[in-house]
Amino acid sequence: MPAELIRIVSRDSPMALAQVARVRAELGALHPGIRTEVVPVKTTGDKWMGDLSQVDGKGAFTKEVDAALLAGEADLAVHCVKDIPADRPLPAGTRFAAFLKRDDIRDALVHPAGLTLDELPPGTRIGTSSVRRKAQLAAAYPHLECVPMRGNANRRLAKLAEGQADALLLAVSGLERIGRADVISEVLGVDRMCPPIGAGVLALQCREDDESTEETVRGLGDPAAWRETTAERMLLHVLQGHCNSPIAGYAQCAADGRLSLWGRVFSPDGKQVLDAHEWAGPLDPATLGMSVGVALLRQGARDLIDSIPH
Repeated sequence: MPAELIRIVSRDSPMALAQVARVRAELGALHPGIRTEVVPVKTTGDKWMGDLSQVDGKGAFTKEVDAALLAGEADLAVHCVKDIPADRPLPAGTRFAAFLKRDDIRDALVHPAGLTLDELPPGTRIGTSSVRRKAQLAAAYPHLECVPMRGNANRRLAKLAEGQADALLLAVSGLERIGRADVISEVLGVDRMCPPIGAGVLALQCREDDESTEETVRGLGDPAAWRETTAERMLLHVLQGHCNSPIAGYAQCAADGRLSLWGRVFSPDGKQVLDAHEWAGPLDPATLGMSVGVALLRQGARDLIDSIPH
């Protein structure tokens, strides 16, 4: 029987709350009259502005949310899939109820004067703490300098305005969610900046024993997002990367229903790049993810990942 009230736990950042607002709106459209409440929490990843590897980075943005769900303080958690560790199972007693329709997976350059990445002069300071972005910038734009910058998108935009960097790399979907797509100077295609696993996908997580909540939110799920995300997370699971592992990749459902997956592993300096791309054919999404992951391991991904300090 559908739930009448759903308490939704999420990080308390402006972007996270905007994501919750989307879920509440879609739930209201699917189940008119349903009541929802927001349970905001501040996570370790939100409070710590240093290197995430120093605070056991995997799960830094999810463990407090998971704890509230498991404690019965909330019925549903909303996560960005890219923030959910894939090298280990979800916390015991929880499961995914749905993956929402995918948003833009690309990265965007934000430059106050509207310059593109190719137009940036040598020495331009790019604000980012993403090892994935830094490796790809080092490979294609070695004349640019990356400066550490963490915090939610609003905070990073404020730091840019303060002069702590000359430009930023941020997710297109994140800027769109907070209504700041106006600051985008250039949208980078996936061939220039391969996205993180799970980019642009919101996950709904509930307790395994809460059939009422799962039944209520299941209809929000998007089949293509489920297939793509399942393949991507299996790829990341096979690679068993750590916080300092520059790993990127994305799956894509073609119009005819076929599924493809592209995976990439970089050295931090961008000088070594491992690539694998496969179509599912008769393979299910998880098997596709495993196949691409094994292909990267055969190219030396294990030694490359393990050689990076963490």
